[in-house]
Formats: sequence, C-alpha cells, structure tokens
Amino acid sequence: MRKPLIAGNWKLNKTITQAEELAAALVAGLKDVSATEIIIAPTFTALNRVAAIIGDAPIQLAAQNCYPQESGAFTGELSPLMLKDAGCGAVIIGHSERRQLLAEDDQLINAKVKKTLESGLLAILCVGETLAERECDEMLEVLSAQIKGGLADLSAEQMANLVIAYEPVWAIGTGKTATDEQAQEAHSFIRGLVQGLFDPATAQSCRILYGGSVKPDNVDGLMAQDDIDGALVGGASLTAEDFCRIVKFEKK
Repeated sequence: MRKPLIAGNWKLNKTITQAEELAAALVAGLKDVSATEIIIAPTFTALNRVAAIIGDAPIQLAAQNCYPQESGAFTGELSPLMLKDAGCGAVIIGHSERRQLLAEDDQLINAKVKKTLESGLLAILCVGETLAERECDEMLEVLSAQIKGGLADLSAEQMANLVIAYEPVWAIGTGKTATDEQAQEAHSFIRGLVQGLFDPATAQSCRILYGGSVKPDNVDGLMAQDDIDGALVGGASLTAEDFCRIVKFEKK
C-alpha cells in the first residue's frame, strides 16, 4: 500500500509572519492526522521559522527548489545540505514554473534530483505537458522525455526516496483541472514508464501525485483513482481551512 501524500507548495507567497500564522493553523488543524503524509513548502526566507513551529507535528517541511552543488561560487543558490540544515526533509524539483520561466531542462533537473537524494532528502520530481502539447497529441511523448530525463542514472533503491508529481501545465493556477479520468490516464502511463525503467516492484511502490488546481471540491474524486497517490497543492494550500480539507480527503 502506498501511503497518501499531500504537499502544499506556497510558491512566492507569505511573509515570515504570515507563514508562521499559516503553519500554526495547520499544526492545530492536522495534529491528529496519521494516515496521510503531509508536506508544506514555504519560501526560503520562512523555512527556519516554520520548522520551529511545526516541531513534532505530523507535517514535514520542504523547499521549493535547490542547486545541485553542496557549496561554491553560486550566487543566490541554496544546496540540499543547507536546506536540510534549515529543517527540510524534502525538495520540490522541476516545477513547471521553473521549467518555463527559468528554462530549466531535464539535465539540470536530473542533477538536482541526484544531489537531493545524496543529501538524504525526499525528491519530489514534477512533470507535465502544456495545453499546446496535449492538443497536438504530444502529451505521452513529453511525459516520457521528462520522466526518463529526470530519473536518468538513478537506482531502484534511490527511487524509494522519490515522489513524482504530474501537473498538467494548463491546469496550474488556471482554475481548470484535469478530469479524474484524464489524471488517471497520465498517472497510469507514468507508472508504466517507471516499470520500464526499473521493475514492477519499484513502479508499484512509487507514489505519483496530481497537481493542478487541486481544491476541496475536487480532491475526493482525484484520490479515488487507482494510480493517484496524493496531491501537490498550490493556491489552496495558502488557506488553512482548504488545505486541511484536502489532507482529510474522502475517497468517493
């Protein structure tokens, strides 16, 4: 059985004080949750303070990005080791916004995945197609390239500490959500890719999250799908009430 995972990506939102307030509300609202793994990813500036508020609560801290070097002349970057030191247990890698806005390619993303895993952190690898790619029937080709590129040279053992997040770019922040069936189709395809790259056991144990305008009113249907193991939540993770409801999803 794959334990469900709900991750909240706060993106470029919340001052330190606001992040502390939201974290405190989540600690109070999710203190009794044990069946679902919970992750929140504040901005870099709030990581240390949020880590202190989380304490022993069943909430794990993640960073939204990292640089694939431990140290050196890399102005403005943070290494997985530094993020671990700040209290992080996971890193989001290859989010579509970084692929699009900052031109991150699969080679760089793969390097980030490797360094994150080497540092003992959970890697959350994001993949997904644009609307144009879906309409041109290129979705499977795009997903195949991103999965193979992002997982290049990894071992089956390393996959135990990696989560894949499928996020159709056309559904991120747009209010549009893939139908339950569309999401399941993509997740099933991704699991098949993982099996082809590794083995059936690795594919069956790999958790695959859905990301793209996940909200309290659509999470139940998504989580009822066989190959959807959780969600990478954007906007709805910025409101304690909404995020708590998503974490406490009810399978239809």
